[in-house]
Amino acid sequence: MDDFSGIAAWTLLLCHRREGTGLMELRSKITCPACGRQETETMPTDACQFFYDCKGCGTVLRPHPGDCCVFCSFGDVPCPPVQEVRLPGAAAGPCCATS
Repeated sequence: MDDFSGIAAWTLLLCHRREGTGLMELRSKITCPACGRQETETMPTDACQFFYDCKGCGTVLRPHPGDCCVFCSFGDVPCPPVQEVRLPGAAAGPCCATS
């Protein structure tokens, strides 16, 4: 019989496939610079997240200058728009550009 106890851990590596662009990570582990707490969060695919409240110390994280969101500044995986620009064959463009 198969052991499916690792399924919950596998969902942390959730990927989303966009037509013609390949695989994209939708989960990122954010590390608070104030207290070091780490939380794995699901990133929005249609917007940048400018603020994040640390669940450990309550510090409000904001992107570093030049970064578009808290995932690009404090996460172990950049946000989906940045990932998309980095994929082979993707058109270069600004992160989170408005149409």
